[in-house]
Amino acid sequence: MRIRPVGAHALLLDCTAPADVPEAALVEAWRAELWRRRERGELLAVEIVPAASTVLLDGLPDPAVTTKQLTQWAPEVANATPARPSAAAADRAADRPAAVDERALDDHGVDDHGDNAEVVVLVEFDGPDLPAVAEHWGVTVPAVLRRLTSTRFRVAFCGFAPGFPYLTGLPAELALPRLATPRPRVPAGSVALAGPYAGIYPSASPGGWLLVGRTELVLFDVSADPPARLAPGTLVRMAAA
Repeated sequence: MRIRPVGAHALLLDCTAPADVPEAALVEAWRAELWRRRERGELLAVEIVPAASTVLLDGLPDPAVTTKQLTQWAPEVANATPARPSAAAADRAADRPAAVDERALDDHGVDDHGDNAEVVVLVEFDGPDLPAVAEHWGVTVPAVLRRLTSTRFRVAFCGFAPGFPYLTGLPAELALPRLATPRPRVPAGSVALAGPYAGIYPSASPGGWLLVGRTELVLFDVSADPPARLAPGTLVRMAAA
C-alpha cells in the first residue's frame, strides 16, 4: 500500500493488491478496518472514503501520526468481500436462487432484520438492455435474471452521483462494456451493469450503463442519517419484484 499526502489534513491510501487478491477486496478490507478503528477511538478522521482502488482519509489532525499508525495495521483481506465465483459457478448457483422471505421486507423490499442483515432490493427486471447483456454473457435473458438474483453483492464505494452504489460480486469475466453513446436521461431507480459492477441510479441523469431493471427504493435522502441508503460495505441482494 502506498500512502500519499493530500493537502494539509488528508491521506490517500493507494491499494495495490497481489495478483491473487481482487483490488476491491483490499479496498474493502482497509475501509472496514479503518471504520472499526475510528469507532474504537484509535483513528481520528472526519471522512473515510473508499473508491475503486484507493481510500481517502480526510480531516486528520496529524497526518504524520496517522501515517505511522497505518504502517502498523494489517487488515484481514480473506473475508473482505463475498466470494467471486467463476461464471460457470455462478450459473450453477443461479439454478438454486436463495428464497426471499417477503414477510421480512419493508415496503421497499429492504430487509433490515438482524445485526448482519443484507439489503434485499426488489427489482422489476424489464430493462431495455437485457437482451444485450444476455448476448454478451452467452446466455438467455432468464439466465441473466437468475445470475443477478443469486449474486450476493457488496457496495464497494459510492460515486458518479450522490448515493450511486458500485456493487461488486459478479465474476470478473462477466464485465460489460458501457454504451457507445450514453443515454441523455436514465430514470431514477434504474438498475444497471457496466464493467465489473452493478449499480442503481439514485436520480435521473445521463448514463451509459446497460439497463436491466428498476426499483422504487430511495437511495439518497438529504434528511436521512446517513443520506445514502446503500453505504460502502453494505451487502445487497436483488430479488424480482
